Amino acid sequence: MESESIVYGCIRDWPTVSSQECAERRANNRAVLASLPAEGWSFLGRDLFSCCEQPGDGLYRTQVIHFGASYPAVEYEWSIWIEQFEALLRRLYWASAVVHLETELNGTHTFRWESESGLHSPHDSDLRMRCAWEREGGTLG
Repeated sequence: MESESIVYGCIRDWPTVSSQECAERRANNRAVLASLPAEGWSFLGRDLFSCCEQPGDGLYRTQVIHFGASYPAVEYEWSIWIEQFEALLRRLYWASAVVHLETELNGTHTFRWESESGLHSPHDSDLRMRCAWEREGGTLG
């Protein structure tokens, strides 16, 4: 039996005082998530992501898109997962993102993206960010 990998994290937008700008960014992000595949195999399917919709019910100033899933040994295809995740980030408004990868054999890894300018817009020509990863030791059994 293959080992199980757990992937979870969140993508954070940046707060603004303009309610119209907030609404437009949130609508864009929801539309991008809704465009993800709903069926068939994909590392980043529509059901992986969720976010609060109504202000006051988990949506104060900053939109937080949370996600989580279990995969069979995804660390062996991690470069593909990251490639798809970064392609998604290119289409969203965000300020930071964090991904936790928990593996049975290779420990826990944390990947962080922070926009160099403090915010990323889908209108930006490229993905300018700082990415760092952290690793905790694994157990062999």
